[in-house]
Amino acid sequence: MFTGIVEELGEVVRTTETGGDSALVAIRGPLVTSDARHGDSIAVNGVCLTVVDVDGDVFTADVMGETLRRSALGALRPGDPVNLERAAALNSRLGGHIVQGHVDGVGEIISREPAAQWETVRFRLPAALSRYVVEKGSITVDGVSLTVAEVGDDWFAVGLIPTTLKLTTLGAKGVGDPVNLEVDVLAKYVERLLASGPRPDGDR
Repeated sequence: MFTGIVEELGEVVRTTETGGDSALVAIRGPLVTSDARHGDSIAVNGVCLTVVDVDGDVFTADVMGETLRRSALGALRPGDPVNLERAAALNSRLGGHIVQGHVDGVGEIISREPAAQWETVRFRLPAALSRYVVEKGSITVDGVSLTVAEVGDDWFAVGLIPTTLKLTTLGAKGVGDPVNLEVDVLAKYVERLLASGPRPDGDR
């Protein structure tokens, strides 16, 4: 589990196809590799990846075909910056919201509107995800926990503060760039419970 609070901006070192539709990605991240071991989880642009190897400040991870199809990781190239976050510890503060690192779909930046102290960014999202996005609710964009400021039928907008613009990839992305989206898992659980209907009498 993650919180959507990015710890550092990493850099893609290399990507290697490993047969079929899978790949091995190597990423430089001095902070997240400081205590990383084989089998640990690190979120890369919001995608939970398992550490295969650590060499100095570079870790490698396998990326399966399903992950490549459901996220924007397949578009990464050497030199690209990526948002990195280690899995949350039980004794850590939950600064963002509950993030699984399971991308629900790929969105797209459709506009950026700079203001004095922040920037409003509007994203297009897949129609199947729109019912999970509500004003003032939480959403994860490229691994960053954000609060929804506005929402439409196929779009939503957020306000990015200077810290987010400076310390994550969202500050440099432009109109048309893809982003990984993960909606609030609690909304999906509520939908599932409501769809199942009331329980039979006596069922506890």
